[in-house]
Amino acid sequence: MTHAETYMTQVQEIARTIDGDKIEQMVAELADLRGRGGRLFILGVGGSAANASHAVNDFRKLCGIEAYAPTDNVSELSARTNDEGWETVFAGWLEISKLNADDTVFVMSVGGGNAEKNVSVNLMRALDAAKAAKAKIIGIVGRDGGYAASVGDIVAIVPTVDPALVTPHTEAFQAVVWHCLVSHPDLQRTATKW
Repeated sequence: MTHAETYMTQVQEIARTIDGDKIEQMVAELADLRGRGGRLFILGVGGSAANASHAVNDFRKLCGIEAYAPTDNVSELSARTNDEGWETVFAGWLEISKLNADDTVFVMSVGGGNAEKNVSVNLMRALDAAKAAKAKIIGIVGRDGGYAASVGDIVAIVPTVDPALVTPHTEAFQAVVWHCLVSHPDLQRTATKW
């Protein structure tokens, strides 16, 4: 098979095996979040940061959920990185936003954070802040889900079908899952243009 054929076959396998119950649980949490007037903070690094930005638009525009991504403000992000360090940029942002028990933190990450490997420690600190504030934690992650899966309330893990392609598959399925969420009849309030 060509790479394209192999990749698309793997996409089919992931779509068939991802935990749909977790996605429906996320829908219920997001509907509750909107009902209680809470805010949705979407966190991601690298490609997942781009996904977070796009998802913020969709949750706000299509679902009427107040949503934010700290990475959308590059001035604050880079100032915090420069002055306080990369590990705490999200936690500091959430503190200023007065994160509370009415809010939900949504993590998009390939690995979910791993202190031993010093990867996505900024996400881990943000999740610690979310736990301290008693905010809900949901997420879409890859591999074994890392720290996000261990502390999150509802975390969908994108099945690893090829370890060499875990990053592109996970980041692609973040988009698949969040589009499933924003088009869900229990969440979507505004129709898409097309």
